[in-house]
Amino acid sequence: MDFLSNLFSDAQQWLFEVAVQPLVFGLGLGGWLEDAYTATGWLLVGVLQLLVLVAVLGPLQRWRPVEPLQDRRAVRVDILYTLLHRLGVFRLLLFFTLDPVMDGLFGEMRVSGMATLHLDGLWPGVTDQAVFSFVLYLVAFDFLGYWVHRGRHQFAWWWSLHALHHSQRQMTVWSDNRNHLLDDVLGAIVVALVAQLVGVAPGQFIAIVAFTQLSESLQHANLRVWFGRVGERLWVSPRFHRRHHSIGIGHESAGKNTRGGHNFGVLLPWWDMLFGTANFELRYDPTGIRNQLAEEGGHHYGQGFWQQQWLGLRRLWTALR
Repeated sequence: MDFLSNLFSDAQQWLFEVAVQPLVFGLGLGGWLEDAYTATGWLLVGVLQLLVLVAVLGPLQRWRPVEPLQDRRAVRVDILYTLLHRLGVFRLLLFFTLDPVMDGLFGEMRVSGMATLHLDGLWPGVTDQAVFSFVLYLVAFDFLGYWVHRGRHQFAWWWSLHALHHSQRQMTVWSDNRNHLLDDVLGAIVVALVAQLVGVAPGQFIAIVAFTQLSESLQHANLRVWFGRVGERLWVSPRFHRRHHSIGIGHESAGKNTRGGHNFGVLLPWWDMLFGTANFELRYDPTGIRNQLAEEGGHHYGQGFWQQQWLGLRRLWTALR
C-alpha cells in the first residue's frame, strides 16, 4: 500500500511541476497552488481510470457482450459524461460554486464545537493501519452510498433527476457517469458532509473514490459475467447491477409505476441482502425505464447532453409542483 501511495505521489508531483503549476502561475492564480495540487491528484486518477476503461474493460465488453450496440451516438454522449467527471471538469465546477459554501458550513461546525469522529481511531494500533483504515472507510462510504441510492429511487423529486441515469437502453463501461448534474451535486453534498464528520484523510478519500468509480464502470459494462453463487454475495457484479437497471425490476418495488427497486449496492451487495432489496436472479433483461417502451408511451429522455439536462429540470419542476 505504501509503495503504491508513494508511486502515485511521485507521479502527482511530476505532473504538477511540469504542467499544472506553470499554468496556474500563467493565469495569475498563484494563491491557489494548494488547491491546484489537489486537483492534479484528481486529474491523474481520472487519466489512469480512462486507461483502464479503454485497455481493460473495453476489450472485456467485446469478449462477452450481453447485447450488440445499436445506438453508438447514445454511447458517445455517455463518453462525454465520463470525460467531464473523470478529468475533473465537474469537480472544477464544484470548486467555484459549492466548495465556498461547504467551507463556510464546516467552519461554523467547528466553531460550534462539533467534533469529528475519525473512524480510523476506533481501535488504535489496528484501524489506523493503512489497509484497515482504507477498508473501514470504504465500507462506511458504501453503506452511505446504498442509502443515497435508495433515496434517489424513493423520492419522486430525486427520481426525476436520477431517471436520466436509468434511461440508457445500452449499458456500457461509459454509463456510470450518465447523470443529471444536479443529481451529482446533491450526492456530492451528502458525501462531503459525511467525509467531514468521519474524518477521512484527503488522500485516502481520493483512493476510495477512484476504486469505487472503477468498480462502478465494470458493473455498468455490457458484459455477460457473474461472480458465482458466493462471489455475487461478496461484491457487486455486472449481472447484479444490470438487474438494477432492468425494466420493471431496478426501479419498481411493488409492480408497474411504483418507486423503489432492487440491487442498490454500490460495491457491496450486503446492504441489499440485509435490508431486503437484493435480487440474485441469473438473468440479463433489457435495461431502461418502463415508460420508454412504445407500448407504455415511448417517453423521451433526450439524445444529447444539453437536452438531457434540460428535460431533467423539467421533470424536477413537475415533481415539485
